[in-house]
Amino acid sequence: MDEMLSQEEINALLKGLDDTDSSSDDASKQIGEVEKDAIGEISNISMGTAATTLFSLVNHKVVITTPQVSVCNWEKLSQDFVKPCVAIQIVYKEGLEGTNLLMLHEDDVKIIADLMMGGEGNNTDLELTDLHLSAISEAMNQMIGSAATSMSSMFGKKIDINPPSSNIIDFNMDENEEFIEFLNKDFLKVSFKMQIGDLVDSEMMQLYPIDFAKEISDNFMASREAEESIEEVVAAQASTPQPEQVQQQAPRMDIPDQMPNQMPNFNQMAGNNMYNNSGNQFRNIDVQQAQFQNFDFNAVIQQKENIDLIMDVPLEVTVELGRTSKPIKEILEFAPGTIIELKKLAGEPIDVLVNGKNVAKGEVVVIDENFAIRITEIIKNSGHSLIN
Repeated sequence: MDEMLSQEEINALLKGLDDTDSSSDDASKQIGEVEKDAIGEISNISMGTAATTLFSLVNHKVVITTPQVSVCNWEKLSQDFVKPCVAIQIVYKEGLEGTNLLMLHEDDVKIIADLMMGGEGNNTDLELTDLHLSAISEAMNQMIGSAATSMSSMFGKKIDINPPSSNIIDFNMDENEEFIEFLNKDFLKVSFKMQIGDLVDSEMMQLYPIDFAKEISDNFMASREAEESIEEVVAAQASTPQPEQVQQQAPRMDIPDQMPNQMPNFNQMAGNNMYNNSGNQFRNIDVQQAQFQNFDFNAVIQQKENIDLIMDVPLEVTVELGRTSKPIKEILEFAPGTIIELKKLAGEPIDVLVNGKNVAKGEVVVIDENFAIRITEIIKNSGHSLIN
């Protein structure tokens, strides 16, 4: 009987259980459904841009699905997520103040890193090294950098990040909770399904501190409200007639019933009584019919082109010994002494170009220690001008 708990001890235990169960409820009260939807929409747009960037790095089709947003904690995350994994820490340095984690499976990191280094993405049996972590950090730097650019457009201000850092996380190790301070309490989890060709089909997550998630959603909703206000103002201005667009009715001119040949002289009426759009009367306006000069087409003189006008125009003359094409790899290997074989036979006439147009052929001669060209053939004119 001495081992039985007292009522005070039972109450204390029950209170402790209530505090544990209410932890997630308190976090849910801190961030509402509207804010979760805002984070989801931001993540959806940002990751769409990031997927395009990742495609350019791995040269495989990348699909990142619509995110799922929920409140989570470290214990629950360690039960649901595959172990071990890689956490990429992303710190915002401009526009927003905060940090978040991007969580990837270890095998996914190996595949992405291998593809970035020109492999086939099938070296998942190798141990995860610093080279893999460096590659995935660079990939995330470009992906989240492009996502930050999308956020800049959404928020109407510049958003920028520091270069991300990567770490291997083992959920079974207690010291992992010290990796990021906000993991010691409830946080916001945004999970995506990521597919990279036929090589990757798994889950990727972003973890946000509750306060930072609220800051992001507040910025997003504020920018939306400002955008809607501007649209309302523009719509109101468009529906309101502007002063200069208001037209007053022109004064009525009573014309008596007459036969067509007895119609009044409108030139005289215009000269005596003319009004502008504002109703102000003009005076002493003499209206006359326009007088046009007759064209005598027989008087048009066809002038002959005067070639003397362009005799002094300078033209660039180029002598081309020959041409060839080389891949970039061979060009990078050029060094003094390298011999480049041209696609022209020995003794074959060389081309003479004027402003890039082949006009003649000739042979190389030497005059007073200078190279010269002796014209051996003039190419018939194809009808194009030599002057560009």
